[in-house]
Amino acid sequence: MAKPPTDTSGLGYAYHLPSGGILLRLKNSLSQFSDLFSEFNKYISPAFFHDRCERSVHMRMYSMHKREFVMVFLGFFTCFGLGIIIGLTGPPITTTESLTAQQILANTTLAQSKTVLATGPFAMKSPLMTTYSQQLWLIAKLVTDNNDDERYDKSFQISVSIDGISDQHKPLSVLGAGMAHNRTRHLVCVRNDCEEFTVMHLGFLDYAHYIITVRFLGLESFHQKYNIRSITFYFKTYSAEFTQIEIWFRFIFLLFTFIVICWYAHTLRKYPVYDWSIEQKWISVLLPLLLLYDNPFFPLIFLMNSWLPGMLDAILQATFLCALLMFWLCIYHGLRQNERRFVSFYMVKIIVVLPIWLCAIVLATWEKCNELKDPTYSHFVDTKNYNGLKMFFYIACCMYVLYLGLLLLRAYTELRSMPYFDIRLKFLTLLMLFVLSISITVTTCRFGFGILEDNFVATLNTTYRSSAQFMCFYGLLNFYLYTMAYVYSPDGRFAQAELAVTKDNPAISMIDDSDEDVVYGSDEESRRPLTSVGGAGKNDYDSD
Repeated sequence: MAKPPTDTSGLGYAYHLPSGGILLRLKNSLSQFSDLFSEFNKYISPAFFHDRCERSVHMRMYSMHKREFVMVFLGFFTCFGLGIIIGLTGPPITTTESLTAQQILANTTLAQSKTVLATGPFAMKSPLMTTYSQQLWLIAKLVTDNNDDERYDKSFQISVSIDGISDQHKPLSVLGAGMAHNRTRHLVCVRNDCEEFTVMHLGFLDYAHYIITVRFLGLESFHQKYNIRSITFYFKTYSAEFTQIEIWFRFIFLLFTFIVICWYAHTLRKYPVYDWSIEQKWISVLLPLLLLYDNPFFPLIFLMNSWLPGMLDAILQATFLCALLMFWLCIYHGLRQNERRFVSFYMVKIIVVLPIWLCAIVLATWEKCNELKDPTYSHFVDTKNYNGLKMFFYIACCMYVLYLGLLLLRAYTELRSMPYFDIRLKFLTLLMLFVLSISITVTTCRFGFGILEDNFVATLNTTYRSSAQFMCFYGLLNFYLYTMAYVYSPDGRFAQAELAVTKDNPAISMIDDSDEDVVYGSDEESRRPLTSVGGAGKNDYDSD
């Protein structure tokens, strides 16, 4: 018989702890397992030690009220709308002067020929070209006597010779008759009206006047069947007034971008780069690229008679736009993942964006380089390579859209219920959708829906009513970056270095409508218990 427990405390009773039992042992084992699980729970739950939590500089977004967000968006839309209004009141982008075949052939022996409209030659002198004219297009339009309700497509060839008039009023060969290529063109007509086609394009202008001689080959049978009534040639150049506006506003955007870069760098000067949030790091990359997008080398187009400044401008624009695409991918993925190694995090995104950049660079250089050798070159002639490049571009764009949609969906699924992370997502997504919608609208209005068919490379076969499209696109991207730089910059109320670098955890580091400065301890201090286990059992903190 077991000896009963003795009362050693003088309370009149004593506890007897059981020494065994299967259920008790099982309960103790489960309790130990629960304690072990609790040790790992803080690493797998969206709390202080979750992978989404990282050390970062306190962004202005965290302490902004709803009315402040409204004011930010209102300022963005106001500046954007003001740019569009300035563009609408500005001059047209291009100027056009026309010359009919009858005017060209007047007082010549060919005026009485019945086949001259189908063959040529048409020798014409261009209008005065100034430095601000930038480029020259020669476009032709035919009108027939056909009245049938039919649509027909006729392939023919053109041959062009170009002479420039020097300061001594002497002709200098630019593209001689022996160097000219017979380039294929398509004449698409509905009833008696035929679509315009580009005869030739000069990417930069060396002379004030040009003598251009055009010959048609293969239109004799077409002329006999449909009778070409008239031919009108259009000389199209950039408007001098628009060029001046472009120079001034590029300079204004360049100046403001430089000021924003200096201000943004000044606000982050106290903090190490590794403490910046992913948005702050990317804005520090995009702002210098925006500076290059506004192109400080743009005046070289008017100071140098060379193709290099124009090609450099196209490359800088393509680089900035692709960097913006890369920015969206990295932000939506980076908010969920802090381990951003080059191979596992950035390599996939580079593979997705790089084909788009390559297509833009190839299109910018391919057309210009071929036009240097032959101003009559057109990408429509090189159909095989052109269609292959176009298909490659479509596949790259589809891959990007699918990948961006996947990252966007996963980010909203995992982070939308977490305070402040949802603010970051909503702010980024709202501005991104607005930029994309406006960009697609401007592209469609500028080039028409044919850009998805045959107008893959920009041509100036359409008449621009105003410079609003230029102001809309440049203003949109500049104001977009300015807005993000303001929202993602450190808050002035948390300018002290020891206060601004905190854990990026909504439950700990976000100040919710409070003007008090809270000093946060280190990671080890946050895990210490409220009572000390050492010494004489005294508390390290004062108790109530």
